[in-house]
Amino acid sequence: MKLRFLGIIPNTPVDDSPTIWLDDDTGDLLIQSYRATEDEVKACQEIGSIPGHSTDVPDHETIIRLPAVMLKYIPRPEGSNGEAPRA
Repeated sequence: MKLRFLGIIPNTPVDDSPTIWLDDDTGDLLIQSYRATEDEVKACQEIGSIPGHSTDVPDHETIIRLPAVMLKYIPRPEGSNGEAPRA
């Protein structure tokens, strides 16, 4: 695995540091961030994703909260305007 550091929230303390890395081999992002609260997970489950898809979060997955300031570190495809998608 060949990881490349992309970014960290500026001015974070040593023990509070959401960070993003890119796996150059697969294009996957590895993200260290804040674990979603129980209420946030429940809200995600209530909204769901696609019809018929489980809203359970498997033991090998988790829901994280990525601060908006971190969006600038996510790579964009060539030719895109470089802005994060709006919700």
